Amino acid sequence: MIKITFPDGSVREYEKGVTGLQIAESISPALARNVVSCGVNGETTELNRPINEDATIALYKFEDEEGKHTFWHTSAHLLAEALQELYPGIQFGFGPAVENGFFYDVMPPEGVTIKESDFPAIEAKMAELVKKNEAVVRREVSKADALKEFKADGQNYKCEHIDEDLEDGTITTYTQGAFTDLCRGPHLMSTGDIKAIKITSVAGAFWRGDAKREQMTRIYGISFPKKKMLDEYLVMLEEAKKRDHRKIGKEMELFMFSERVGKGLPIWLPKGTDLRLRLQDHLRKVQKRFGYQEVITPHIGSKNLYVTSGHYAHYGKDSFQPIHTPEEGEEYMLKPMNCPHHCEIFASRPRSYRDLPLRIAEFGTVYRYEQSGELHGLTRVRSFTQDDAHLFCRPDQVKQEFLNVMDIIQVVLTAFGFDFEAQISLRDPNDNEKYVGSDEDWALAEKAIVEACQEKGLHAKVEYGEAAFYGPKLDFMIKDAIGRRWQLGTIQVDYNLPKRFQLEYTDEDNQKKTPVMIHRAPFGSLERFTAVLIEHTSGHFPLWLTPEQVAILPLSEKFNDYAQEVAKKLDLEGVRSTLDLRNEKLGRKIRDNELKRIPYMLIVGEKEAAEGLVSMRQQGGGEQATMKVEDFAAKINAEVREMTKGF
Repeated sequence: MIKITFPDGSVREYEKGVTGLQIAESISPALARNVVSCGVNGETTELNRPINEDATIALYKFEDEEGKHTFWHTSAHLLAEALQELYPGIQFGFGPAVENGFFYDVMPPEGVTIKESDFPAIEAKMAELVKKNEAVVRREVSKADALKEFKADGQNYKCEHIDEDLEDGTITTYTQGAFTDLCRGPHLMSTGDIKAIKITSVAGAFWRGDAKREQMTRIYGISFPKKKMLDEYLVMLEEAKKRDHRKIGKEMELFMFSERVGKGLPIWLPKGTDLRLRLQDHLRKVQKRFGYQEVITPHIGSKNLYVTSGHYAHYGKDSFQPIHTPEEGEEYMLKPMNCPHHCEIFASRPRSYRDLPLRIAEFGTVYRYEQSGELHGLTRVRSFTQDDAHLFCRPDQVKQEFLNVMDIIQVVLTAFGFDFEAQISLRDPNDNEKYVGSDEDWALAEKAIVEACQEKGLHAKVEYGEAAFYGPKLDFMIKDAIGRRWQLGTIQVDYNLPKRFQLEYTDEDNQKKTPVMIHRAPFGSLERFTAVLIEHTSGHFPLWLTPEQVAILPLSEKFNDYAQEVAKKLDLEGVRSTLDLRNEKLGRKIRDNELKRIPYMLIVGEKEAAEGLVSMRQQGGGEQATMKVEDFAAKINAEVREMTKGF
């Protein structure tokens, strides 16, 4: 017999060789019908994999993130199986599950282009295969056998992957029907549970993400265990299209992109700049209460700076290539991270334990070379500004400083009405080569994060393999108005960069000690945060934040002078207004300003000009009233005070 420990701490005994499915069946038939995979000792596996020793177990349904990953991973294989039947000779690259569904990178046969009009045929073939309810069979194979098998099938990309990336004892394949794929899993036990499928888009993608290699076809899809779920998802997609920050940003004149300036390089227009500066001011007010000092560092740095920090080794491929100075023989890089610069600020003069914690903040613009096919509005760009800060502290100060940062992030996110979840991101226990630093330092850093979450009563999900290369982190995932999850704020504990930069302070016993570093960014980046905020609010920003709080609409050109007087009075009262002096009918002006999501409109005509009044109309046809300009200004300011009293 073996002992199985469940997430609630309860323990049951089962015969050796029991499977996750059998454990689910022992709890309830309903659970067994809905479970799709299981976590054994923290590793997600198939339900039919035998468990031969004492273990912890978690049973995952589709609603769980791990369950979705299993479901969509199998769906990616189902897509490939369908493509293999529809396009004989097609070659396969990689086909993973992603946050919303799955994709497969393929190289169609010569002369064949897979396009949107082919989606219905692909979906039909996948549905046909689902009806066969094919078992998904896992095999462990040698490198030689794997190469032989995929070479016989003419799968050149798979052979390259095996030859360059895989070793004996690590290779597994999964087979369903006539399709076999290289894969670590996990998968469903059979394809019959995939009840609803939608191919969503097609795009280009370079093999291995290398722009020097051949371009493949990337086919995206999503699937569900019930048709109703797919229907709800498609409704959500339609709503997401309406909320697309690229569309709304253009309508509201917030930001733009220019091919001449360069792909993925956003330009903030006046109204967007106003919005961005208010976001910065909001955070400045909060962090000032916690003793932060703001700095500005250059947009470039010596390549040696990032070699020292380790960023060049770990992010060099994602950075812009070094800039060479032939005369001096120096190499510089566009700044990919702010933290090395802040380490140099700490090192610029001797530090005492009395100086700590030292809290350095910067709205620092950084640069990453994202592949052009991965760029997407403000959410995936090549130039972005982090609301970055680095706290240098003694080991005994780490937990309190971490708790303080958690308070800052909570204040910042709740100001926008976001619901958020937390995720503790730890090292991959099976691959320490991706990380720097000693096991002892990692254990201390991970302990500080776990204890801080426990002290705050914050239930945080633990994810292995998601840590930064220099330390574990606590990530904040927000859920927007239509249920999508976005990763925004982050806090990271780092024992390693201070050692790499040989940072020191003099302790009270007059000994030299190494500080601990905490990285934090409540917004994450201003670009991504703004994109999420636009889509969450559909452009209807909180009154305190919106660039234009009121539009003033004269009924005709005769009342333009009075409209300008109203604008001046509002400005003196701190109310942000815009004038619409176009010679257009009132209905057209209202429609156009509704599109700009301006919260209030003030209509002025003969009666208003004569009596010093304004006719107020709320966005969306809400509250309407006629009042004095001073009373309207007082109303707006009272609303803003009420909204911002918590921060």
